Amino acid sequence: MVTPQEAARDTAEAGLIRMVRAVAVVTPGVALLQTVANARDYRQPAVAAVVWLVVIAAGAWLVPRLRTRGLTAGETAAATAIAVAAVAAIGAAHRPHEAQGSIDLAILGTVWLLMLVVVSHPARIWVPLALLVFAVQGVSLIGEQGLSLLSLSQLEAAGYIMAAALIALATLWPALDVHIGTASRQASLRSRAAAERAAAAAIKQERDSRLAVLEQEALPLLRAIADGTLDPADAAVREQCGQHATVLRRALTASAQGGELTAGLERTLRAAAGRGLPVSVQVIGDPGTPAPAVARAVLGAVDAVLSALPPSEAVLTVLAAGDDVELYLTFSAPLRAVPDLARLGLTVPAASRWRAALSGADTGEGFLEVSWRKDGAV
Repeated sequence: MVTPQEAARDTAEAGLIRMVRAVAVVTPGVALLQTVANARDYRQPAVAAVVWLVVIAAGAWLVPRLRTRGLTAGETAAATAIAVAAVAAIGAAHRPHEAQGSIDLAILGTVWLLMLVVVSHPARIWVPLALLVFAVQGVSLIGEQGLSLLSLSQLEAAGYIMAAALIALATLWPALDVHIGTASRQASLRSRAAAERAAAAAIKQERDSRLAVLEQEALPLLRAIADGTLDPADAAVREQCGQHATVLRRALTASAQGGELTAGLERTLRAAAGRGLPVSVQVIGDPGTPAPAVARAVLGAVDAVLSALPPSEAVLTVLAAGDDVELYLTFSAPLRAVPDLARLGLTVPAASRWRAALSGADTGEGFLEVSWRKDGAV
Protein backbone atom coordinates (compact mmCIF):
# COMPACT_ATOMS: atom_id res chain seq x y z
CA MET A 1 0.00 0.00 0.00
CA VAL A 2 1.40 3.41 -0.97
CA THR A 3 0.59 6.16 1.54
CA PRO A 4 -0.15 9.75 0.46
CA GLN A 5 3.16 10.86 1.99
CA GLU A 6 5.11 8.26 0.00
CA ALA A 7 3.29 9.28 -3.19
CA ALA A 8 4.10 12.95 -2.57
CA ARG A 9 7.73 12.11 -1.80
CA ASP A 10 8.03 10.01 -4.95
CA THR A 11 6.63 12.88 -7.03
CA ALA A 12 9.03 15.39 -5.47
CA GLU A 13 12.01 13.07 -5.90
CA ALA A 14 11.07 12.46 -9.52
CA GLY A 15 11.17 16.22 -10.07
CA LEU A 16 14.54 16.44 -8.33
CA ILE A 17 15.93 13.64 -10.49
CA ARG A 18 14.79 15.45 -13.63
CA MET A 19 16.51 18.62 -12.43
CA VAL A 20 19.78 16.84 -11.58
CA ARG A 21 19.67 14.95 -14.88
CA ALA A 22 19.34 18.24 -16.76
CA VAL A 23 22.25 19.77 -14.82
CA ALA A 24 24.33 16.60 -15.37
CA VAL A 25 23.88 16.96 -19.14
CA VAL A 26 23.95 20.75 -19.55
CA THR A 27 26.97 21.71 -17.44
CA PRO A 28 29.53 19.21 -18.81
CA GLY A 29 27.97 19.69 -22.25
CA VAL A 30 28.62 23.45 -22.07
CA ALA A 31 32.15 22.76 -20.84
CA LEU A 32 32.70 20.38 -23.77
CA LEU A 33 31.50 23.01 -26.25
CA GLN A 34 33.78 25.58 -24.62
CA THR A 35 36.71 23.18 -24.99
CA VAL A 36 36.00 22.67 -28.70
CA ALA A 37 35.41 26.39 -29.35
CA ASN A 38 38.54 27.48 -27.46
CA ALA A 39 40.88 24.61 -28.21
CA ARG A 40 43.87 26.99 -28.23
CA ASP A 41 43.37 27.58 -24.48
CA TYR A 42 44.37 23.96 -23.80
CA ARG A 43 47.66 22.16 -24.12
CA GLN A 44 45.78 18.98 -25.03
CA PRO A 45 42.19 19.84 -26.08
CA ALA A 46 41.48 16.20 -26.97
CA VAL A 47 42.20 15.16 -23.38
CA ALA A 48 39.85 17.85 -22.04
CA ALA A 49 37.13 16.76 -24.45
CA VAL A 50 37.49 13.13 -23.38
CA VAL A 51 37.27 14.19 -19.71
CA TRP A 52 33.92 15.90 -20.30
CA LEU A 53 32.61 12.93 -22.27
CA VAL A 54 33.51 10.68 -19.33
CA VAL A 55 31.71 13.06 -16.95
CA ILE A 56 28.58 12.93 -19.13
CA ALA A 57 28.76 9.12 -19.17
CA ALA A 58 29.07 9.15 -15.36
CA GLY A 59 25.82 11.09 -15.25
CA ALA A 60 24.07 8.37 -17.25
CA TRP A 61 25.28 5.86 -14.65
CA LEU A 62 24.84 7.75 -11.37
CA VAL A 63 21.70 9.88 -11.77
CA PRO A 64 19.29 6.89 -12.05
CA ARG A 65 20.72 5.58 -8.76
CA LEU A 66 18.82 8.34 -6.94
CA ARG A 67 15.61 6.36 -7.54
CA THR A 68 16.85 3.91 -4.90
CA ARG A 69 16.85 6.68 -2.25
CA GLY A 70 20.39 7.88 -2.79
CA LEU A 71 23.91 6.78 -3.66
CA THR A 72 25.59 3.95 -1.81
CA ALA A 73 28.98 4.41 -0.17
CA GLY A 74 30.72 2.93 -3.21
CA GLU A 75 28.80 5.11 -5.65
CA THR A 76 29.54 8.17 -3.51
CA ALA A 77 33.25 7.37 -3.59
CA ALA A 78 33.07 6.91 -7.36
CA ALA A 79 31.27 10.25 -7.85
CA THR A 80 33.88 12.05 -5.73
CA ALA A 81 36.78 10.35 -7.53
CA ILE A 82 35.35 11.33 -10.92
CA ALA A 83 34.94 14.95 -9.78
CA VAL A 84 38.50 15.09 -8.38
CA ALA A 85 40.00 13.46 -11.48
CA ALA A 86 38.06 15.74 -13.85
CA VAL A 87 39.09 18.93 -12.02
CA ALA A 88 42.74 17.82 -11.90
CA ALA A 89 42.79 16.71 -15.56
CA ILE A 90 41.18 19.93 -16.82
CA GLY A 91 43.59 21.98 -14.73
CA ALA A 92 46.59 20.07 -16.13
CA ALA A 93 45.37 20.37 -19.72
CA HIS A 94 44.60 24.10 -19.52
CA ARG A 95 47.20 26.63 -20.63
CA PRO A 96 48.27 29.18 -18.01
CA HIS A 97 47.45 32.89 -18.08
CA GLU A 98 44.46 32.64 -20.37
CA ALA A 99 41.13 34.44 -20.15
CA GLN A 100 39.86 34.81 -16.59
CA GLY A 101 37.17 32.31 -15.64
CA SER A 102 37.95 29.67 -18.27
CA ILE A 103 39.16 27.07 -15.81
CA ASP A 104 36.13 27.65 -13.54
CA LEU A 105 34.26 25.37 -15.93
CA ALA A 106 36.04 22.50 -14.18
CA ILE A 107 33.96 23.22 -11.06
CA LEU A 108 30.84 24.21 -12.99
CA GLY A 109 30.91 20.96 -14.99
CA THR A 110 31.46 18.68 -11.99
CA VAL A 111 29.46 20.30 -9.18
CA TRP A 112 26.43 18.16 -10.07
CA LEU A 113 28.37 15.09 -8.90
CA LEU A 114 28.55 16.67 -5.46
CA MET A 115 24.84 17.49 -5.68
CA LEU A 116 24.18 13.75 -5.82
CA VAL A 117 26.20 13.33 -2.65
CA VAL A 118 24.29 16.17 -0.92
CA VAL A 119 20.96 14.48 -1.66
CA SER A 120 22.21 11.07 -0.51
CA HIS A 121 24.19 11.86 2.66
CA PRO A 122 24.30 14.25 5.64
CA ALA A 123 26.52 17.32 5.81
CA ARG A 124 29.27 15.54 7.76
CA ILE A 125 29.92 13.46 4.63
CA TRP A 126 29.37 15.84 1.72
CA VAL A 127 31.11 18.90 3.23
CA PRO A 128 34.58 17.22 3.46
CA LEU A 129 34.15 15.77 -0.03
CA ALA A 130 33.24 19.18 -1.44
CA LEU A 131 36.28 20.73 0.29
CA LEU A 132 38.45 18.00 -1.25
CA VAL A 133 37.29 18.89 -4.78
CA PHE A 134 37.74 22.58 -4.02
CA ALA A 135 41.26 21.95 -2.72
CA VAL A 136 42.17 20.13 -5.94
CA GLN A 137 40.83 23.11 -7.90
CA GLY A 138 42.93 25.47 -5.79
CA VAL A 139 46.09 23.43 -6.28
CA SER A 140 45.48 23.40 -10.06
CA LEU A 141 44.92 27.15 -10.23
CA ILE A 142 47.85 28.15 -8.04
CA GLY A 143 50.14 25.57 -9.63
CA GLU A 144 49.26 26.86 -13.10
CA GLN A 145 49.24 30.61 -12.51
CA GLY A 146 50.99 31.06 -9.19
CA LEU A 147 49.63 32.92 -6.20
CA SER A 148 48.22 36.01 -7.87
CA LEU A 149 45.12 38.17 -7.93
CA LEU A 150 43.99 36.33 -11.06
CA SER A 151 44.32 32.87 -9.52
CA LEU A 152 42.69 34.01 -6.27
CA SER A 153 39.77 35.62 -8.10
CA GLN A 154 39.25 32.45 -10.14
CA LEU A 155 39.43 30.35 -6.97
CA GLU A 156 36.89 32.66 -5.32
CA ALA A 157 34.55 32.28 -8.30
CA ALA A 158 34.90 28.50 -8.19
CA GLY A 159 34.15 28.48 -4.45
CA TYR A 160 31.09 30.67 -4.98
CA ILE A 161 29.73 28.34 -7.68
CA MET A 162 30.22 25.30 -5.49
CA ALA A 163 28.89 26.82 -2.26
CA ALA A 164 25.84 28.39 -3.92
CA ALA A 165 24.78 25.15 -5.61
CA LEU A 166 25.42 22.78 -2.70
CA ILE A 167 24.16 24.96 0.15
CA ALA A 168 21.00 25.84 -1.77
CA LEU A 169 20.27 22.15 -2.39
CA ALA A 170 21.11 21.15 1.19
CA THR A 171 18.73 23.83 2.50
CA LEU A 172 15.97 23.01 0.03
CA TRP A 173 15.82 19.28 0.70
CA PRO A 174 14.75 19.41 4.43
CA ALA A 175 12.25 22.16 3.56
CA LEU A 176 10.87 19.91 0.83
CA ASP A 177 10.44 17.11 3.39
CA VAL A 178 8.40 19.43 5.63
CA HIS A 179 6.32 20.57 2.67
CA ILE A 180 5.68 16.97 1.62
CA GLY A 181 4.55 16.04 5.13
CA THR A 182 2.22 19.04 5.38
CA ALA A 183 0.74 18.50 1.93
CA SER A 184 0.17 14.77 2.48
CA ARG A 185 -1.46 15.46 5.86
CA GLN A 186 -3.79 18.00 4.30
CA ALA A 187 -4.64 15.57 1.51
CA SER A 188 -5.32 12.84 4.07
CA LEU A 189 -7.64 15.10 6.08
CA ARG A 190 -9.51 16.14 2.95
CA SER A 191 -9.85 12.51 1.90
CA ARG A 192 -11.11 11.51 5.34
CA ALA A 193 -13.62 14.36 5.40
CA ALA A 194 -14.87 13.38 1.95
CA ALA A 195 -15.21 9.74 3.03
CA GLU A 196 -17.17 10.75 6.13
CA ARG A 197 -19.49 12.94 4.06
CA ALA A 198 -20.02 10.10 1.60
CA ALA A 199 -20.71 7.69 4.46
CA ALA A 200 -23.21 10.09 6.02
CA ALA A 201 -24.96 10.47 2.66
CA ALA A 202 -25.07 6.70 2.23
CA ILE A 203 -26.51 6.25 5.71
CA LYS A 204 -29.19 8.84 5.01
CA GLN A 205 -29.99 7.17 1.70
CA GLU A 206 -30.25 3.79 3.42
CA ARG A 207 -32.61 5.15 6.06
CA ASP A 208 -34.71 6.95 3.45
CA SER A 209 -35.01 3.74 1.41
CA ARG A 210 -36.18 1.82 4.48
CA LEU A 211 -38.72 4.48 5.32
CA ALA A 212 -39.88 4.41 1.70
CA VAL A 213 -40.45 0.66 1.98
CA LEU A 214 -42.46 1.25 5.15
CA GLU A 215 -44.53 3.87 3.40
CA GLN A 216 -45.28 1.54 0.50
CA GLU A 217 -45.93 -1.61 2.55
CA ALA A 218 -46.55 -0.79 6.20
CA LEU A 219 -48.98 2.09 5.80
CA PRO A 220 -51.34 0.13 3.50
CA LEU A 221 -51.19 -2.70 6.06
CA LEU A 222 -52.15 -0.35 8.89
CA ARG A 223 -54.95 1.19 6.83
CA ALA A 224 -56.30 -2.27 6.06
CA ILE A 225 -56.29 -3.13 9.79
CA ALA A 226 -57.93 0.21 10.64
CA ASP A 227 -60.78 -0.20 8.15
CA GLY A 228 -61.35 -3.82 9.19
CA THR A 229 -60.12 -5.43 5.98
CA LEU A 230 -57.40 -7.34 7.87
CA ASP A 231 -57.66 -9.06 11.25
CA PRO A 232 -54.86 -7.89 13.62
CA ALA A 233 -55.16 -11.22 15.47
CA ASP A 234 -54.20 -13.15 12.35
CA ALA A 235 -50.74 -14.71 12.67
CA ALA A 236 -49.60 -13.60 9.20
CA VAL A 237 -50.71 -10.02 9.84
CA ARG A 238 -48.96 -9.98 13.20
CA GLU A 239 -45.75 -11.32 11.60
CA GLN A 240 -45.83 -8.58 8.94
CA CYS A 241 -46.37 -5.93 11.60
CA GLY A 242 -43.44 -7.26 13.59
CA GLN A 243 -41.15 -7.22 10.55
CA HIS A 244 -42.10 -3.65 9.69
CA ALA A 245 -41.59 -2.56 13.31
CA THR A 246 -38.08 -4.05 13.28
CA VAL A 247 -37.21 -2.29 10.03
CA LEU A 248 -38.55 1.02 11.39
CA ARG A 249 -36.57 0.67 14.63
CA ARG A 250 -33.32 -0.06 12.78
CA ALA A 251 -33.91 2.75 10.28
CA LEU A 252 -34.32 5.28 13.09
CA THR A 253 -31.50 4.07 15.35
CA ALA A 254 -28.83 2.61 13.05
CA SER A 255 -26.78 5.80 12.68
CA ALA A 256 -27.24 6.93 16.29
CA GLN A 257 -26.41 3.65 18.02
CA GLY A 258 -24.33 1.94 15.34
CA GLY A 259 -26.50 -1.15 15.00
CA GLU A 260 -26.24 -4.47 16.82
CA LEU A 261 -22.66 -5.25 15.77
CA THR A 262 -21.26 -1.89 16.90
CA ALA A 263 -23.01 -2.32 20.25
CA GLY A 264 -20.90 -5.45 20.74
CA LEU A 265 -17.76 -3.41 20.05
CA GLU A 266 -18.63 -0.71 22.58
CA ARG A 267 -16.36 -2.05 25.32
CA THR A 268 -13.34 -2.29 23.01
CA LEU A 269 -13.90 1.19 21.61
CA ARG A 270 -14.36 2.67 25.08
CA ALA A 271 -11.08 1.10 26.24
CA ALA A 272 -9.31 2.47 23.15
CA ALA A 273 -10.65 5.97 23.85
CA GLY A 274 -9.27 5.71 27.39
CA ARG A 275 -5.81 5.10 25.88
CA GLY A 276 -6.04 8.28 23.78
CA LEU A 277 -7.31 6.49 20.67
CA PRO A 278 -10.78 7.83 19.82
CA VAL A 279 -12.62 5.83 17.16
CA SER A 280 -15.32 7.31 14.97
CA VAL A 281 -18.02 4.77 14.09
CA GLN A 282 -20.23 4.75 11.01
CA VAL A 283 -22.61 2.01 9.90
CA ILE A 284 -24.08 1.65 6.42
CA GLY A 285 -26.78 -0.97 6.01
CA ASP A 286 -27.90 -3.62 8.47
CA PRO A 287 -25.06 -5.91 9.59
CA GLY A 288 -27.50 -8.06 11.53
CA THR A 289 -26.39 -10.34 14.36
CA PRO A 290 -23.34 -12.43 13.43
CA ALA A 291 -22.77 -15.92 14.72
CA PRO A 292 -21.05 -16.03 18.13
CA ALA A 293 -17.83 -17.39 16.64
CA VAL A 294 -17.85 -14.66 13.98
CA ALA A 295 -18.56 -11.96 16.57
CA ARG A 296 -15.65 -13.16 18.73
CA ALA A 297 -13.32 -13.16 15.71
CA VAL A 298 -14.39 -9.65 14.66
CA LEU A 299 -13.97 -8.33 18.21
CA GLY A 300 -10.58 -10.05 18.50
CA ALA A 301 -9.31 -8.54 15.23
CA VAL A 302 -10.46 -5.01 16.09
CA ASP A 303 -9.10 -5.24 19.64
CA ALA A 304 -5.74 -6.61 18.43
CA VAL A 305 -5.24 -3.74 15.99
CA LEU A 306 -6.43 -1.04 18.41
CA SER A 307 -4.15 -2.42 21.13
CA ALA A 308 -1.15 -2.16 18.78
CA LEU A 309 -1.83 1.48 17.83
CA PRO A 310 -0.28 4.48 19.62
CA PRO A 311 -2.53 7.42 20.67
CA SER A 312 -4.00 8.76 17.43
CA GLU A 313 -7.34 8.66 15.60
CA ALA A 314 -9.18 5.84 13.84
CA VAL A 315 -12.40 5.35 11.92
CA LEU A 316 -14.53 2.19 12.11
CA THR A 317 -16.88 1.65 9.17
CA VAL A 318 -19.33 -1.24 8.82
CA LEU A 319 -20.85 -1.85 5.38
CA ALA A 320 -23.69 -4.32 4.88
CA ALA A 321 -25.02 -5.15 1.43
CA GLY A 322 -27.35 -8.11 1.23
CA ASP A 323 -25.74 -11.07 2.99
CA ASP A 324 -22.21 -9.62 2.83
CA VAL A 325 -20.79 -7.52 5.66
CA GLU A 326 -17.46 -5.68 5.60
CA LEU A 327 -15.75 -3.87 8.46
CA TYR A 328 -12.94 -1.36 7.91
CA LEU A 329 -10.81 0.11 10.68
CA THR A 330 -8.66 2.87 9.18
CA PHE A 331 -5.79 4.39 11.14
CA SER A 332 -3.06 6.98 10.54
CA ALA A 333 -0.22 5.77 12.81
CA PRO A 334 2.21 2.83 12.47
CA LEU A 335 1.43 -0.28 14.52
CA ARG A 336 3.77 -1.10 17.38
CA ALA A 337 3.50 -4.76 16.37
CA VAL A 338 1.59 -6.56 13.61
CA PRO A 339 -1.00 -8.87 15.23
CA ASP A 340 -1.58 -12.44 14.07
CA LEU A 341 -5.10 -12.32 12.63
CA ALA A 342 -5.04 -15.76 11.01
CA ARG A 343 -5.46 -17.55 14.35
CA LEU A 344 -8.72 -15.70 15.01
CA GLY A 345 -10.41 -17.39 12.06
CA LEU A 346 -9.59 -20.95 13.15
CA THR A 347 -12.83 -21.31 15.15
CA VAL A 348 -15.07 -19.53 12.63
CA PRO A 349 -17.38 -21.76 10.51
CA ALA A 350 -16.26 -21.94 6.89
CA ALA A 351 -19.78 -21.05 5.75
CA SER A 352 -19.36 -17.58 7.26
CA ARG A 353 -16.49 -16.86 4.85
CA TRP A 354 -14.77 -14.83 7.55
CA ARG A 355 -11.60 -13.07 6.43
CA ALA A 356 -9.32 -10.47 8.04
CA ALA A 357 -6.38 -8.62 6.48
CA LEU A 358 -4.12 -5.67 7.30
CA SER A 359 -2.91 -3.21 4.68
CA GLY A 360 -0.20 -0.57 5.13
CA ALA A 361 0.55 -1.64 8.71
CA ASP A 362 4.29 -0.94 8.40
CA THR A 363 4.09 2.39 6.58
CA GLY A 364 1.88 4.42 8.91
CA GLU A 365 -1.55 4.98 7.43
CA GLY A 366 -3.37 1.71 6.86
CA PHE A 367 -6.53 -0.22 7.54
CA LEU A 368 -7.93 -3.49 8.87
CA GLU A 369 -10.47 -5.22 6.63
CA VAL A 370 -12.79 -7.91 8.03
CA SER A 371 -15.54 -9.52 5.98
CA TRP A 372 -18.13 -12.25 6.56
CA ARG A 373 -21.58 -13.43 5.47
CA LYS A 374 -24.68 -12.96 7.58
CA ASP A 375 -26.19 -16.24 6.44
CA GLY A 376 -23.22 -18.34 7.63
CA ALA A 377 -23.55 -21.19 10.08
CA VAL A 378 -24.36 -20.16 13.65
